[in-house]
Amino acid sequence: MEDVNLIGESIKFMVLGMGVVFLFLLVLIQVVKLQAKIIGKYFPDEEPQTEPKASSNSDESQRIAAIIAAVTEFRKK
Repeated sequence: MEDVNLIGESIKFMVLGMGVVFLFLLVLIQVVKLQAKIIGKYFPDEEPQTEPKASSNSDESQRIAAIIAAVTEFRKK
């Protein structure tokens, strides 16, 4: 008879523990959502400022010139 009482008590503790964890997770989710709203309101994302693109031909020729200069300097040593 005592075993039935212990099993019933263990089931009660299990349900109570799972309920507490579930409640804690719900509260945690709500707090994180609230925090995201507050941060979004006072610290909005800044739009990334794009620089005007130079002509790719100019960039490529500058890159090639830099590589040639580096190789030439390396071979002098």
